Amino acid sequence: MRKIVIAGNWKMYKTQAESEEFLQGFLPHLQETPEEREILLCPPFTDLSALSRNLHGSRIQLGAQNVHWAEFGAYTGEISGPMLTEIGVRYVIVGHSERRQYFGETDATVNLRLKGAQKFGLTPILCVGETKQQRDAGETESLIISQLDKGLINVDQENLVIAYEPIWAIGTGDTCETKEANRVIGLIRSQLKNPNVPIQYGGSVKPSNIDEIMAQPEIDGVLVGGASLEPESFARIVNYH
Repeated sequence: MRKIVIAGNWKMYKTQAESEEFLQGFLPHLQETPEEREILLCPPFTDLSALSRNLHGSRIQLGAQNVHWAEFGAYTGEISGPMLTEIGVRYVIVGHSERRQYFGETDATVNLRLKGAQKFGLTPILCVGETKQQRDAGETESLIISQLDKGLINVDQENLVIAYEPIWAIGTGDTCETKEANRVIGLIRSQLKNPNVPIQYGGSVKPSNIDEIMAQPEIDGVLVGGASLEPESFARIVNYH
């Protein structure tokens, strides 16, 4: 039985005060959420401690947006696994397309971060996906297989989540057709040693399309950007029908 994982990636939004305000509006909605759905919030680093305190005893898990592979060291601007686990973080996003696009993340550094996350007790969410240019050139399948081959070297697939994010559908309002998302996620699953790895879809997930997305047999959850910033919007997504 594959786990359903629904994650809100807040990116560089919300102060501590705003994150606590979000929780006040969001937590009451979880009373109707089926127990088998794993709900994550992945806020900016500055919000993690505040959310950890406020989430104690709730069913929401805490995720970070990045992690370094070393336990400590001269890595200005980075954060280590032990720093995250100390404050109750259990998941971490690795290789998000924005990290690859703006901050020089490569398949090799993604692989190091995945192994570092697992070494220190975190469950990484590996992001893979193609740009519009790559899709138009017919490179979707070969690119994703390459990302998986290079990213998953010596990675424990028993402690892993994968997110397929068609980059051309992130923040654009364009959503990958659900059947196409299901097809690509099926392709990803076919490349794995462990067929029970939860595989999410990420790319303009909204309350209006969540039911259709989650009706697809290969899709095990969603990685949500903008629609996770409003309590009612994210509540509708975690309580999909």
